[in-house]
Amino acid sequence: MLGGVREAARLFIESSTPRASLALLRGSEVVFEESFAGDRSHNALLFAPLERALERLEPGEKLAAVVIGTGPGSYSGTRVGIAAGQGVALVHGCPAVGLSSLVAVPSAAGAAALAVGDARRGSGWRARIEGGRLVSGPELCGVAELQEEVRAAREAGRAVFSLEPTGQIGLDVAAEQPDALRLAAAWLGLDDAARAELEVLPPQPAYLRPPHVTAAKAGHPLLRN
Repeated sequence: MLGGVREAARLFIESSTPRASLALLRGSEVVFEESFAGDRSHNALLFAPLERALERLEPGEKLAAVVIGTGPGSYSGTRVGIAAGQGVALVHGCPAVGLSSLVAVPSAAGAAALAVGDARRGSGWRARIEGGRLVSGPELCGVAELQEEVRAAREAGRAVFSLEPTGQIGLDVAAEQPDALRLAAAWLGLDDAARAELEVLPPQPAYLRPPHVTAAKAGHPLLRN
């Protein structure tokens, strides 16, 4: 509490990987933190810890923001986190903010880091982080190009990490799990202008490829006059 004024409370949700987590902070003070292994069941397991987190608010206290990790990662896990965060934000009349899950790992806290991953279909992905902020990506690239970029990053002394094993594309890169407390640290490390810029943008999952849409077959009710 500063000068008798209670610091703002913010909820952080990270559910882009099988190990999901939530944290409630008042200013920089951790009021609540919990993680759980959700795998593909985030929609069933997220809400009990979410309820416990919100119970830690003082009577009448409103959240200043809900910050949600946007991946890349589990399609369903990320979307469940975003939907839950938007619902809480609506109740509290505060912004629901998306922040890349790539800044919520240990290696992202250093001066510079390269995040890489297996994008399947014979391709990889990469993203660059500097000073705890995502500066480019995630973007698709060829595996050979990615292997060379990893080699160059290591030679330059930059950290290299992934969110999942990368042996399938011939990379020996440590996998790191994002969590809500590191998401909070990344948010607190932003300046006011960067936070304000993010607060006006709706949170969106970090898609490596555009969502696949299948055309309706002939005779589908939507195609009838």
